Amino acid sequence: MKRIAVIAYGLCTVAGGVLGATGTRPDSSAAEVAAYDAAHQGLVQLLALVVFGAGLSLAAWTAAERPPSLGFAGGLLASGSLVLSGLATWTAAQNPDFARPFTSLAFAAGAFGFAVPLTLLVAAVAARTRRWVAITGYVIAALSALSAFSVLTDVLYPLIPVARFGGLIWLVLATFVKRDDYPDPAPPPPSTDGLRPTV
Repeated sequence: MKRIAVIAYGLCTVAGGVLGATGTRPDSSAAEVAAYDAAHQGLVQLLALVVFGAGLSLAAWTAAERPPSLGFAGGLLASGSLVLSGLATWTAAQNPDFARPFTSLAFAAGAFGFAVPLTLLVAAVAARTRRWVAITGYVIAALSALSAFSVLTDVLYPLIPVARFGGLIWLVLATFVKRDDYPDPAPPPPSTDGLRPTV
């Protein structure tokens, strides 16, 4: 179940990145957003669907992974943010008057609204993975946390795709490369020097 969920999440995330690549940007004017959504309504609705699907897939993965409570909360918040982003994207395509505000909501929910809670999920799960996977996870979690400050400056916007796609790659690693699959070497047995043999 967990592997199916992470594959579905990956497909939806990549599809969302491709579909949204030609769309508007956070600094686009209301007229530009309305014109784009009107001219590409079907594309925007498909984008809404895959983002919505990504949120549900991440929720399924979180439930199957059963991370510690803080990580579980982060996973649900991150997946809920994606679901909200998908619903806001769909709403923006329905009426030109809704385009600008709901597109902004979709961006906020799917960007730092998603990346920051993802920090909790990745950090919690990282402790249960191989050392190199854990270190990579902590780096991604730290960058995701820094993306919270992108609400203050667009200079930090590049951290958002790092969290989105870097987080995706890391979740795949965490799913397929677990400590239980590749256990660390067992510690050496305790020394028996100086002990008398029992008879």
